[in-house]
Amino acid sequence: MGTIGIALSKGRILEEAAPLLERAGIRPKENPERSRKLVIATERRDVRVIVVRASDAPTYVQYGAADLGIAGQDVLAEHGGAGLYQPLDLGIAACRMVVAVRKGFDYEAAVRQGGRLRVATKFVQSTREHFAAKGVHVDLIRLYGSMELAPLTGLADAIVDLVATGRTLKANNLVAVEEIMPVSARLIVNQAALKTKRAQLQSLIAALSKAARR
Repeated sequence: MGTIGIALSKGRILEEAAPLLERAGIRPKENPERSRKLVIATERRDVRVIVVRASDAPTYVQYGAADLGIAGQDVLAEHGGAGLYQPLDLGIAACRMVVAVRKGFDYEAAVRQGGRLRVATKFVQSTREHFAAKGVHVDLIRLYGSMELAPLTGLADAIVDLVATGRTLKANNLVAVEEIMPVSARLIVNQAALKTKRAQLQSLIAALSKAARR
């Protein structure tokens, strides 16, 4: 029996996935949030946790460095999902990908006039596709943090970012004007591993599916 590697990222996904994994019988022997180890054994001898950056989870699974993983739909949309089987929406880490602007900015007019819109985001692919479908020309500015700062400083007219409660937008005098997609975390599986380790992986997928329904 081979070892199954699960790619997980620290933070919200790990926090919300932990109870599901535990219900499926997967308990890391060390706390991934506190441990300096990047590969952590679990109480199941055939399963180990591989700690990765959130945006890297699909890549580790795609190339078989991990057999399966958990990744948000936002990350999967940017990655493209190549070589990945996505059997399960786990319903965790739920939020929305939205377009947001300064209060008082006439977004409808800016979009309707067909002018160029400057948009700051780290979700470049999703943003490009969204505005292309609307026939709107955009200049994309790639940012990785404090997205709300871009409209406040004049760097961009709008941002595309993830929103859970909307409190950060409100605190910075921004409003969401459009939803691009609802986001939650999905189970992703390497397609080759699904053939070579089929019985093990199908058993894990079934256990996680049952855990997610509780």
